[in-house]
Amino acid sequence: MDILLIEDDAIEVMKLQRTVKKLDLKHNIIETKNGEDALEILKSGNRLPDIILLDLNMPRMNGIEFLSILKADDVLKYLPTVILTTSENRADLLECYKIGVAGYVIKPLKYEDYQSKLHKVLEYWDINQLVKG
Repeated sequence: MDILLIEDDAIEVMKLQRTVKKLDLKHNIIETKNGEDALEILKSGNRLPDIILLDLNMPRMNGIEFLSILKADDVLKYLPTVILTTSENRADLLECYKIGVAGYVIKPLKYEDYQSKLHKVLEYWDINQLVKG
C-alpha cells in the first residue's frame, strides 16, 4: 500500500517508520509535515495513496481543516483517512466522523500498544477493497 502520512512531529514519524519496519510490512510511506504540503502532493497528478494517516494538531493547517478540504474534492474524497492523534477531545472525534473520516485512533504512550494499534489499522486497510477516485 501507498500511505500518505501527514505528521509534523519527527518522533512520531520515526515511530511509524520503526513500526512498519519491525512488522516487516512492505508499505510505501510518503511523509508530509502539514496539510498544505499533503494537498500539493495529492493534486500533483501523481498516483494517489491508498490511505492517509492524519495527525490533527499541526501548524499552518490542522487535520480537521485538511479533512474538510479533502472531503470537498470530487476525486480525493474517496481516499480513506485515518486520524492518528493524541487528542481525546470528543468534539474532535465527532467532527472528524461528521466530515467523513474512516477511523480515529488515539496514539498510546507505550510503544508496544502503538505498534499493536497501527498493525491492526494497516492490516485492515491492506485487505479492504479500496476505492480510488
